[in-house]
Amino acid sequence: MYTKRIFPVKGVIKWTRRHIFLFLLIATIPVFLFDIVGLKWLHVPWLPLGVLGTAISFLISFKNNASYDRLWEARKIWGGIVNTSRSWTIMVKDFIDNTHAKNAFSEDELKNIKKKLVHRHIGWLTALRYQMRADKPWESHLKSDKGNAEFRENYYLVCEDTITIKEAIEPYLSEKEYNTVFAKGNQASQILGIQSSQLKDLMDKGLIEDFRHMEMMNILVELYTLQGKSERIKNFPYPRQYATLNYIFVWIFIILLPFGIMEGFEGIGIHIFEDLASHQSHSSFTHQIQEFIAKHFVWFSIPFSALLSWVFHTMEKIGENSENPFEGGPNDVPITDLSRGIEIDIRQLIDDTDIPEPYVWQNDIVM
Repeated sequence: MYTKRIFPVKGVIKWTRRHIFLFLLIATIPVFLFDIVGLKWLHVPWLPLGVLGTAISFLISFKNNASYDRLWEARKIWGGIVNTSRSWTIMVKDFIDNTHAKNAFSEDELKNIKKKLVHRHIGWLTALRYQMRADKPWESHLKSDKGNAEFRENYYLVCEDTITIKEAIEPYLSEKEYNTVFAKGNQASQILGIQSSQLKDLMDKGLIEDFRHMEMMNILVELYTLQGKSERIKNFPYPRQYATLNYIFVWIFIILLPFGIMEGFEGIGIHIFEDLASHQSHSSFTHQIQEFIAKHFVWFSIPFSALLSWVFHTMEKIGENSENPFEGGPNDVPITDLSRGIEIDIRQLIDDTDIPEPYVWQNDIVM
């Protein structure tokens, strides 16, 4: 899926608001112990913490680049499916005729053969997108993460979750083909196998000759290749050793960050207090307020610590939500919309009837 416009800052804050409150709490506890309880030894030198933060920045960058590569490769694969689907349709439209036929077919019979081939191809698209939307164990964060689950429930609907694959494919296959396809495991591969069998039958009848048969078989081979590339991304996750360790390192940094910032802010407060001590021109009440702020300036480390934690965690979360481009997230590849666009396009090419409408945007999100 993808959003129609740039995701607003308000939406990002709403998406991560639970973690923002958590980061504020994590930053408040050490400050309370440091300033109120008086545990002045409770801090971490900034130098090793800064080195740790730099290392984690590189890890997050590596993960986000790898996740984006997976997302972009998936989009290129489905761009190839769009182009190959059009190529398949124009070959079906123009290659199948009575030029070499052993027994001539009527125009209605030819049109019906072409319609079956195109509709079967739409069935293949449908089967493939349902296979891409199937849940995998490593994709469970989309539904288990409360923020993601809430966003999905409130803002958009994935049609593959509401309509079964059997209902979606049934209009495009004959009863015999339908039973054959669902008797096997990989429905998309079975449909391409049926396409290949019909091409052989058409060649035997002389409706396509050897050269045209070879060209159309090359298209089927290309579709198998594109299907395999999609399955490779779907069935092989971003390596867990990188994803899991990166997640642990980010949280180690978030927990230690307040302990490294506190001492620096206390130092700023001391400088302010010393400066106030050398200037006695203010009123007594104002001076007391300024001294109070200077003595407890360490509390200003809380929003800064929460901000840095939010940046690191959000960047890590962006990579996590981009690594599986077919699971049905708001920024995934919009394979449902692409499939519907292909269906409309290729059915118009053969002058088909009852062409469906494009999918409607849901809160600026398309599936």
